[in-house]
Amino acid sequence: MNPELRIPSATLVVVADGNKALFLRNRGTAQVPDLVVEDTMLQDNPPDREQTSDRAGRRAGSPSTIRGAIEQTDRHDLEESRFSARLADRLYRDPPTGAFEHLILVAPPTALGQLRRHLHDSVTERVLGEIPKTLTQHGVADIQKVLTAG
Repeated sequence: MNPELRIPSATLVVVADGNKALFLRNRGTAQVPDLVVEDTMLQDNPPDREQTSDRAGRRAGSPSTIRGAIEQTDRHDLEESRFSARLADRLYRDPPTGAFEHLILVAPPTALGQLRRHLHDSVTERVLGEIPKTLTQHGVADIQKVLTAG
């Protein structure tokens, strides 16, 4: 087992990215974890090219100013950030699998950073560890191997 990360019994493990979150609970012990999926949270977020139809705008100016393109908002990235905010709010207000004493977060570095910014202090206090990896497309057995590898 990873010496820095122990997964006590009943710990909530959230495996997320910008579009999906898996809520796993350790039904085993800290020595022999047994992760079980208790809930999921999904968001349909197609690539930005499918969400926008216009080219970037142009900024008009007087003859003495420089004209240039206005950078267009990446709607896909914006929705991923909003998903992180909704996930953080759900962990605070309405835990998807009931109350939890301990929490482990697994997400790609960018998603983890966004999630961290939105977490309420009372949730942050319960975080035992953070793993900056993309594991939402893996099965529970593979997730458990990554968490317990050492």
